Amino acid sequence: MGFLAPWFLGGLAALGVPVFVHLLRKHVTIPRPVSSLMFFERGTQSSTRHRRLRYLLLFGLRFALLLLVVLAFADPFVRRPVADANGRLLLIVLDDSFSMRAGTRFADAKQQALAVLAAKPHSQRAQVMALGGQFEVLTQPIADEAQLRSALESIQVGDGHANFGEMGRSIRALGETEHGPIDLHLFSDMQRTAMPANFADMVLPANVTLVLHAVAKGTAPPNWTVESVSAPAELADPKDPKRSRVQAVVAGFGTSATEKTVSFVVNGKTAATRNVNVPANGRATVQFAPLDVGYGFNRCELRIEGGGDSFPADDRSVFVIRRSDPERVLFVHAANDKRSGLYFGAALSAATQASFVLQSVTADQTTDLDPSKYAFVVLSDTVSLPSIFEHTLAQYVSKGGSVLIALGTGAGHHARIPLWGGDVKDAHDYVRTGGAATVGQVDFTHPALEQAQPGRDNGGWAETKFFYAALVDPGQARIAARLADGTPLLLDRQIGEGHVLLLTSGMENLTNDLPLHPVFVAFVDKAARYLSGSERLSGSRLVDSFVQLRSAAEPVGEVASVELIDPDGRRPLSLSEARTVQTVRLRRAGFYQIRFANGRDAVIGVNPDRLESNLEPIAPDVQQLWNGSKGDASIQTVDAAGAEAKYRPVSLWWYVMLLALVVALAETVVASGYMGTQREDA
Repeated sequence: MGFLAPWFLGGLAALGVPVFVHLLRKHVTIPRPVSSLMFFERGTQSSTRHRRLRYLLLFGLRFALLLLVVLAFADPFVRRPVADANGRLLLIVLDDSFSMRAGTRFADAKQQALAVLAAKPHSQRAQVMALGGQFEVLTQPIADEAQLRSALESIQVGDGHANFGEMGRSIRALGETEHGPIDLHLFSDMQRTAMPANFADMVLPANVTLVLHAVAKGTAPPNWTVESVSAPAELADPKDPKRSRVQAVVAGFGTSATEKTVSFVVNGKTAATRNVNVPANGRATVQFAPLDVGYGFNRCELRIEGGGDSFPADDRSVFVIRRSDPERVLFVHAANDKRSGLYFGAALSAATQASFVLQSVTADQTTDLDPSKYAFVVLSDTVSLPSIFEHTLAQYVSKGGSVLIALGTGAGHHARIPLWGGDVKDAHDYVRTGGAATVGQVDFTHPALEQAQPGRDNGGWAETKFFYAALVDPGQARIAARLADGTPLLLDRQIGEGHVLLLTSGMENLTNDLPLHPVFVAFVDKAARYLSGSERLSGSRLVDSFVQLRSAAEPVGEVASVELIDPDGRRPLSLSEARTVQTVRLRRAGFYQIRFANGRDAVIGVNPDRLESNLEPIAPDVQQLWNGSKGDASIQTVDAAGAEAKYRPVSLWWYVMLLALVVALAETVVASGYMGTQREDA
């Protein structure tokens, strides 16, 4: 029993009103005719009789009416056990991340989840969710046990990386629509690496009760893994000592010092083995060089032999090395431009280690050339091209080819830019204005400029000086770099399936001194790999990363299908998806075969996130902080055979008001009997 609004009980003071009315009623004297007062003696009459309670039934009804009204406003309630939990939503979240493959973790978690589902009252609503690379909602809030059980049994252990922060954000979004109480049961190994950087991301709404079912308890078992691999995605010369090598890091988590044997496997055959001493709970590096791989796509694997830990699923790392002859790059320049080809060719040769061969021609020599035979095309200070070559080049770009355009001093005399679809608005000659412009802003997330830690020198671009730059309208293009005065320096426009990269200055030392700085070599290297698309044709990715299959803008009148084969040999895309989907998520570990919309083939190795290899669980005190446990008790759990007893308040307001109405009617009836004039007692 309780009161939701106890301050209304102050109204009990009003109970004195009927007492006051019935005790201090007015004395009524009835005049009577008398012939003479000489025989009457003066006397004093006691008022005690008039101060006694009269009409006790009427008094009791009035007293009860006031009492009931006061109690009604105090909103009394009683606690009733929630036997069927109809008002509570049950959320069952099963962790299907890669670390759940260790031992019998996933099987134990699913069995416990099924037991909790079986103990659910038949009328209670429940919802099944999976926590892996993404937080997936498998059912709507329903009470159908068969459908809930089917959804739970359909969950299979995956290769993704769990993130409790992602789960917290999803549950908070659910709490905005589900305002009632929610019981969240999480079945997981409670891996420490699944925690987000900010603990606030894990915080759940106030109406959510978190119950943790940890399937991994105690100290984490020792585990060794291939933590990282550095290997060339493209290899033109197996004898090149700088690129023809594979370097890997073998890490131990909770392990003692030991010697491990690592094998380098190419297309299913062991090519070489190395022994490496891994320190206690540490890391060691192993290298294989040179690489004896054949032409085409080579499916490679680094494998720790001998096992020795409880998680053998992470003892391998896969990647792809594509060996091919050096690809040709077409460099088109103006007849009077003798320097840009030398600078660009030298940087391309130094950066890509003979992966590309530069073919330099003047603009008037391009009439009979087919751009589709080249990895990409460079136009240096060539604002006028033969019409037949420009038409062929436009088709080449729309089908997936890429072009780098550098605007030299010739752009100031011509308004039109080939392929770009825009004009030169103006030209800045910074030398005539008394100096040179510097680079003010660089987008280091662009593939042609990508740097993880640029540094204070703006990634090396701060030292470069630009004497001349053309001013163009960027339109819908992405601006990757700007000069200090805001002039766009490097722009990227997507045309069909291909890209056009526009440099508003030249690639010789007359319009700028960029070729004289080391950053020029890095720029040419990254730009060449980005424009040729070679980086996405092989190499390795992480599970749950995305691969772009086609551009956002389709060529007019042309719809090309893509083909995707997953590690199990199945085609996960339907016919309609193969003609429309733009990106695909790599859900499984292993080798994917892809044919892109532009017709190019790729084989990509996909690996789980190595954060999953550290099996250390979250500390118990952090788990208690997360689920709101108090004191020194253990983590809150619920017995699968019977849920913890819960109570809900049931308001008595309507019952009290109904009784007050009955009392009010009775008081009216009783009071009407005393409305007549009462005779004074003798």
